[in-house]
Order: sequence, then structure tokens, then C-alpha cells
Amino acid sequence: PQGSEKAKTFVHAFLKRSMPQMKDEAIQDMLTRKAVVLEHYPKKKTKQKRRKTKGFTAKQRRELRLFEIEPEQQRYAIFLPLHELWKQYIRDLCHGLKPDAQPHMIQGKLLKADLHGAIVTVTKSKCPSYVGITGIILQEFKHIFKIITKEDKLKVVPKLNNVFSLELDGFISYIYGSKFLLRASERSAKKFKLKGTIDL
Repeated sequence: PQGSEKAKTFVHAFLKRSMPQMKDEAIQDMLTRKAVVLEHYPKKKTKQKRRKTKGFTAKQRRELRLFEIEPEQQRYAIFLPLHELWKQYIRDLCHGLKPDAQPHMIQGKLLKADLHGAIVTVTKSKCPSYVGITGIILQEFKHIFKIITKEDKLKVVPKLNNVFSLELDGFISYIYGSKFLLRASERSAKKFKLKGTIDL
């Protein structure tokens, strides 16, 4: 066909122009014996580094008042549904809290569990004014619990030098705050060692 002849002529002329040092016989030999590969080197794409999204600093969080609970929201009744959700969460976590359940197994799960919504009581403290405070945990930080009491008062209770108790379905667990100085997210990955009675 006429098209194929044009193609041959074009390729021959192209090779002669591209490689003027080669003779016609060598070019013809290349065409009959070898495949001609026209190489193309694409430009390397520079990978854009993914920027990590920066969160707020502690100072910015304080300025924005992200963790502050408005006075009109500081009502015990508002957070009772949260407590009901927490109870169901713990029952599911401990497979029903059956009477024959091993206490150390439940204690181990509670130590790693999320305590937002739990009702706790300060049973022992080096500061007598904290003893007897009972309420729902609204916020847990590394060093403190924020607790709403039945009197609709928001109490900030330090973990250090305080012992807390929480009760669920007849099972009472004690939390030694001095050994609990962790954020909730860090606590879930920590391995707690079983120890005897710890005094303040």
C-alpha cells in the first residue's frame, strides 16, 4: 500500500538525519534485523510532601476555651443519659458483669476503660475537703477529673493523693489517682501491674 511506502521513506530519512555518521547499508540492516525503539524520558514529577495538620497548642486551647463547660450546661440531670451509656459500655466491655466474673479481670478492663460518664466517689484523700464528693465524670485530663455533683456543682478534683471508688451492678472498684496520672488515650495502651494495697 502507498501508506506503508511513505512510512518506510519517512523512517529511513529520519534515521539518516538523526545518525548522519551511519551509512545507508547500516541503516537498512538495522531496519531489517532490529526493532527501532524511540526512547522518551518523561520529566520526573517531584513528590509534594504531605503537610501534617497541626492541632492547637495548649495555650490556644485555653484561649479558645475548648474544654470549658458553660454554666447553663452544668446540670447533673443533663448528663444522666451519658451515665446510662457508660454503664452499657462497661457491661459490653466486661461481657455482662456476671456474678462469677473474676474481679481482677474486671478491674483490669476498668483501668483501661473510658471513664467519661462514670459516677465516682472520693473515698480517701490527703485533703479532707475532697472526701465524699460524688458525681459524674464529665472530663478526664492527665492530672484531674472534672465531676458534676447532684447539687449541679462542677468540681475539679486532682488525681494525686486521692482514692476514687466506682460501683456498677454490685461490683465496686477503687482507683488510686496517684497511679492513674495518664490521659484516657494513653491509659488504654498502658499495662498496669497488679499490686497489693497502696496507701496514700
